[in-house]
Amino acid sequence: MRASRLISLVLLLQSRETMTAGELARELEVSERTVYRDVLALSAAGVPVYADRGRAGGYRLLGGYRTRLTGLSRDEAEALFLAGLPGPAGDMGLADAVAAAELKVLAALPPSLRDAPARTGQRFHLDVPGWFRESAPPPLLAELARAVWRDRMVELRYRRGDREVGRTVAPYGLVLKNGVWYLVGRVGEAWRTYRVDRVVDVEEGADGFDRDERFDLGAYWREQAGAFLRELLRERVTVRLGPVGLRLLRHAVDAAFVYTEAVAAAGRPDGQGRLVLRLPVESVDVAYAQLLALGPEAEVLDPPELRARFAEAARRAAALYADDTGRR
Repeated sequence: MRASRLISLVLLLQSRETMTAGELARELEVSERTVYRDVLALSAAGVPVYADRGRAGGYRLLGGYRTRLTGLSRDEAEALFLAGLPGPAGDMGLADAVAAAELKVLAALPPSLRDAPARTGQRFHLDVPGWFRESAPPPLLAELARAVWRDRMVELRYRRGDREVGRTVAPYGLVLKNGVWYLVGRVGEAWRTYRVDRVVDVEEGADGFDRDERFDLGAYWREQAGAFLRELLRERVTVRLGPVGLRLLRHAVDAAFVYTEAVAAAGRPDGQGRLVLRLPVESVDVAYAQLLALGPEAEVLDPPELRARFAEAARRAAALYADDTGRR
């Protein structure tokens, strides 16, 4: 554990040049006293760590000192090549950069770990798009990725319904969700999300933008995705389900939280093991299509118009199977 922390300390100083004891303590999740002890241990081992005194001081490495990758474990080395699996990086036009980086890492590894890329490729393959979805990346993805890397403003034209709309966007990041690429950007002071496959034209501007370093792309996406789903699921239906219906429901609803929250809010099962659930749904029509897949394992209680549709569907199904002449 301590050896790993010492390596992390050296790598932090390599990447950021000068850091205070407090900054190192926060990054390594230890006390400042532990940082002082670790620095002494590194100095005793011959690592040239130097302390600058004063208000603007901190720890730094002397003489352009660089560590080699000899401290990597096998799991860590293989994880590096796992991060470079083909697919999304190639879609963004970064396949050559990823390949070059892998070659450099491979050259720096000790001989005992140089089989890491082969072992990774034999064991893992990333297939991002969902089933029955076009796998080709959006045609303008590489241009947007280049603007994201360079922090350059872009002029977008994208489809909104049956018309095209133009926007000037500061492109902060790209997100790949279930095979669909999204651009997250700032328009004025507002954050916006655009489907990349709806972008019809991109013009990278000559001006850059000052990136807000406090912006957390992962946190933003999680918040927006959750808010979008909850905003989408505005209506409620009440259903009674037995044990089999409960198992089927998990696969019928679009969002996992719909199932887990509905079950958690339900009361105790009745004498037949059935639960009454209140489910958030996008619309009565969508609820009809989803719950119809459960067949007789679900009974719709409310709203009345949805229960009536299921009753009619049950009568029609019963009539079909009651008439045996169709089969003959």
